[in-house]
Amino acid sequence: MENIRNFCIIAHIDHGKSTLADRLLQFTGSVSDRDFQNQLLDDMDLEREKGITIKSHAIEMNYSFEGKTYILNLIDTPGHVDFSYEVSRSIAACEGALLVVDATQGIQAQTISNLYMAIDHNLDIIPVLNKMDMPSAMPEEVKDQIIDLLGCDRDEILSISAKTGEGIEEVLKAIVQRIHPPKGDVNAPLQALIFDSVFNSFRGIYAYFRVFNGQIHTNDLVKFVASGKEYHADEIGVLGLTPQPRKMLQAGDVGYIISGIKNAKEVSVGDTITHVENPCEAAIEGFSEVKPMLFAGIYPVEADEYEELRSSLEKLQLNDASLTFEPESSAALGFGFRCGFLGLLHMEIVQERLDREFNMDVITTVPNVSYKVFTTKREVIDVHNPSGMPPLNNIDHIEEPYIFAQIITKSEFIGPIMKLCLDKRGVLKSQVYLTTNRTELSFDMPLGEIVFDFYDKLKSCSKGYASFDYHINGYKEAKLAKLDILLNGDSVDALSTLIHVDHAYEFGRRMCEKLKELIPRHQFDIAIQAAIGSKIIARETIKAVRKDVTAKCYGGDITRKRKLLEKQKRGKKRMRQIGNVEVPQSAFLAVLKID
Repeated sequence: MENIRNFCIIAHIDHGKSTLADRLLQFTGSVSDRDFQNQLLDDMDLEREKGITIKSHAIEMNYSFEGKTYILNLIDTPGHVDFSYEVSRSIAACEGALLVVDATQGIQAQTISNLYMAIDHNLDIIPVLNKMDMPSAMPEEVKDQIIDLLGCDRDEILSISAKTGEGIEEVLKAIVQRIHPPKGDVNAPLQALIFDSVFNSFRGIYAYFRVFNGQIHTNDLVKFVASGKEYHADEIGVLGLTPQPRKMLQAGDVGYIISGIKNAKEVSVGDTITHVENPCEAAIEGFSEVKPMLFAGIYPVEADEYEELRSSLEKLQLNDASLTFEPESSAALGFGFRCGFLGLLHMEIVQERLDREFNMDVITTVPNVSYKVFTTKREVIDVHNPSGMPPLNNIDHIEEPYIFAQIITKSEFIGPIMKLCLDKRGVLKSQVYLTTNRTELSFDMPLGEIVFDFYDKLKSCSKGYASFDYHINGYKEAKLAKLDILLNGDSVDALSTLIHVDHAYEFGRRMCEKLKELIPRHQFDIAIQAAIGSKIIARETIKAVRKDVTAKCYGGDITRKRKLLEKQKRGKKRMRQIGNVEVPQSAFLAVLKID
């Protein structure tokens, strides 16, 4: 165990985590030149296309230093705030972390929040200053920021360029010298933490784990503590670029177990593996339960694909533990699932993965956050969906979730950012100058205001320079109204939203205009209305497609034309009574892109 080092790489988006991981793998000879490609650990097409890390990835490297061979277990983590749960799981399985900071941009909001998470777990932090080869690098200024944040000495900060490979050997030496080896008792009962899992259609579920105490051998009879199920360890091994089987793993090791599990519900991330005959006394307290930030309904386009969608979501949940879902039904869309996500990007990625990995065509409803409704009977109801709202006369008041938001930006963008946050009902809490031209702004804001387009607007008004991080800060009372969209008098529950009273009129009007563009013309008039309760606040009409029935009627009396038009009018009226409006998928997503 003296020769094992378990560490992760944490950083803000685009500060060079994946590139640094590539260089470490090349330098330690863990990947041959023939197998190498950029963003090596990002094995999803989506990750390469978008240039972001979505999943944390574990890999083992061997490094020789001063005559000894060390085993380095690296877990590469995502940087986006929507995937912070992946980071928390990686941190729970490690003893140290490389804190990567971009020398051209300095410390960003996500860097700070990931650092605090690592400090809470008592990890050894190695500060690394990346992108030193860039002409716009500001090493001295950024080093001052790191010293202010960490309280470390200036010579503890490593200056590297992950792109050119400069300084990589110093990083490997620092990992060996500064990160303490894992603690644990090889002879104690087995105690291992599951930090990730993945579904393989041939071999069942691969569970990735970190052994804290004891040993595990091939064919041992093991038990998963949370589910209480017992299995034979058919194969165990370590995580190279491909899984590498081993006969035994012991305290300090990171590896995988295959035991022929086919049912996704039996493996949960954060569970403890132990032996059946000599179990450990207590499960490992790994990490906190995930709290979804926003909710949306996911429905199959074809109603008979409901069960297929359920199994796809279960398999996806194995690989993405922050996804939660429960069944629900909608009058407009039939049977589907109410899913909880950590943010809009997370929702987009889940939709994309359902399409690519499981071939599922789905319709997603308007996302919304969770509200607490206090009724006149002194009950408290958690409402994740506008259709779950009790009648207006039974509601005493509604409370909505608030967040504490930290925004770090250049001083020249303070004005537009403040205006954006105040428009979103934010309250400025503090404004701190980190350096002469960098400021940290703190706001209290309603979560419901930021889930739609806040992040995009923030990037636009700061030319991409603002970084944003937030955490839930409790609930506050709010004046909210349920806004219904009616098509020919019928409410479409999938388009309902809960919205602040001050914004309801404008949002309803824009919504009607948008739907008028997106819903195709039918054989009859369609009235699109936005309503709060029984009060209509906006209306648009889609005119019917008309056939020129008077074309064959030339000359003669006007009453002949009138007669034909009246006949057509009666037909349209009858058609409207039996015809139903077809709403395309793009209309359900219209709300997101209403601007």
